[in-house]
Amino acid sequence: MDVDKQDTMEETILVGDDLMRGPPSPVIPKEIASHVLEGIELCDGLQINDIEPFCQDEIVLYRQCAEKRDKEIREKMQDSEYKLGISMPLEEANERSTQLQSEVTLLERWMILASGLEGMEGFRQRWSLHGQLEDTRKRLEALGHGMEKREN
Repeated sequence: MDVDKQDTMEETILVGDDLMRGPPSPVIPKEIASHVLEGIELCDGLQINDIEPFCQDEIVLYRQCAEKRDKEIREKMQDSEYKLGISMPLEEANERSTQLQSEVTLLERWMILASGLEGMEGFRQRWSLHGQLEDTRKRLEALGHGMEKREN
């Protein structure tokens, strides 16, 4: 007897919180935003079927678009920092490095404070801060690699 797998599996209903998988969307610094956002699909106005119950198609499409967008933005932010590390005057690059390190320290302190928050709001704050912290660390690392390449 061959049973169709779909008949035996529970249907998964996605909700808005399912968009909180993986890291949150990156926070883009103003000074590199125009360069980073150039050519990126921002996922605005994703609506394919207004009649769909619970907007399942829209949630799935938005999540896929947002994951692709966020990956591209992260790559471009790191690339921008790397290029700044190579091209800006060394003194300015060192100042930028110090500024990014200060941001990392501040985000780490906020994470410690957010660890005391309970419930969904605490989770959301920690999730958001963790994403910002990881992105800032990677930007700092990319800047450092650019500065190292210049010195070699």
